[in-house]
Amino acid sequence: MTKNAGLRVRRRTMLALGAALALPGGAAWAQQPQAGTAFPSRVIRIVPFGTAGGPIDAIARVYADRLQQRWGQSIIVDAKPGASGIIAADAVAKAAPDGHTVMVTLPLTHINNAILQPKLPYDPVKDFEPISQLALGGPMLVARADAPYSNLQEFVAFARQKKNLTYGTWGNGSAAHLMGELLKRQTGVALIHVPYKAEAAAHNDLFGGQLDFAWANPATARAQVQGGRMKVLGIASSARVSALPDVKTFAEQGFAGFDLDSWIGVYAPAKTPAPVLQKWNEALREITKMPEVREKLASFGFEPLGNTAAQFKASYAADYPRVAELIKAAGVTLD
Repeated sequence: MTKNAGLRVRRRTMLALGAALALPGGAAWAQQPQAGTAFPSRVIRIVPFGTAGGPIDAIARVYADRLQQRWGQSIIVDAKPGASGIIAADAVAKAAPDGHTVMVTLPLTHINNAILQPKLPYDPVKDFEPISQLALGGPMLVARADAPYSNLQEFVAFARQKKNLTYGTWGNGSAAHLMGELLKRQTGVALIHVPYKAEAAAHNDLFGGQLDFAWANPATARAQVQGGRMKVLGIASSARVSALPDVKTFAEQGFAGFDLDSWIGVYAPAKTPAPVLQKWNEALREITKMPEVREKLASFGFEPLGNTAAQFKASYAADYPRVAELIKAAGVTLD
């Protein structure tokens, strides 16, 4: 082969390689020689459970600010409310599995919905990678500040006299819904569940007199108690919370079975590379240890946790049968 012929062959080879890299598959191969090494390489999207401005959205923003400082990459918090978190979870399940989209959520989307919903557009196990549980908490039973009862025993006595009291929650199958129906079963009082798309909407109707009582996240309850509009009758969790340390648990007031803690968990789409998941986990755990973040979580009524992915999986495996048993005991359906 002549020298000029050899040059022409090498030139054609380089042109062919350039053309291959210009194709979508070639571009992805060129940009990602090793999975996870380029993360983060673009804007990160965090999808929180619930509405914009709600407790989980607010907590997601606390982490987003610190992740942005840590990684030097823009982060947007993109709430997708509705359908008991199904819309948000489905969006994350179908996102590119590269770590640039994650979900911050409650057990409702991955446990309660899986038990109660006959058909979900996503598989809560197969379509997600658990990253970390940020914190633990529980819903609070609340009433207007002028309600003629101040604890669970007084409330039950009142409910037996009045009958058919209505209560509001942030959705069918939510922890608040389960606890409300369990209370109904245990005491024999007639209670009517009224689901809302957002906690704030239920509280507006509570203050307006359209509801007799409601459930609230500790952060919301704390703000409304301080504002003189609400009183808290009890918290459905295994322990009191630092946000409202004087509020007794249901167990302390003689009501058993209300000790299933809720949690805030972070998920990525399935098949997200292991190095990226590890980077997320390390960042979230370190941020959760920050004093100002722990204080912020406590102000929202959640006790900081920040565990490993393996611990998250173990917690999920333990919670699933307990929630299923509770749903059965409470007689909760979505009909």
